[in-house]
Amino acid sequence: MNTYHINKGIGRTVEFKGLKAQYLFVFAGGLLGLLICVMIMYMAGVNTYLCLILGGASSGLLIWQTFALNGKYGEHGLMKMGARKKHPKYIISRKSIYRYLKTNSKKAFI
Repeated sequence: MNTYHINKGIGRTVEFKGLKAQYLFVFAGGLLGLLICVMIMYMAGVNTYLCLILGGASSGLLIWQTFALNGKYGEHGLMKMGARKKHPKYIISRKSIYRYLKTNSKKAFI
């Protein structure tokens, strides 16, 4: 009889070394962007040691900030922050109070 292994990770978020969900994509995209920037600087003729120092410092800063955001806001924190920016701070209603209190004289026909 055949034996099949059950995948118990169904429905879970992607996680790598503690980074969850969208932070993992920010981390990978940021490192890829930094690698491309360092390669462009090197091909443009910038000093090799300067390229290495800038690349190492900026990647260290990226790693530190990504893990800090992951620890502070959690798995869905970036989406919540983005949604909070799109919500209005207050709602303005320019209708007069009389329009809210009056009854509708037109009856709906069924």
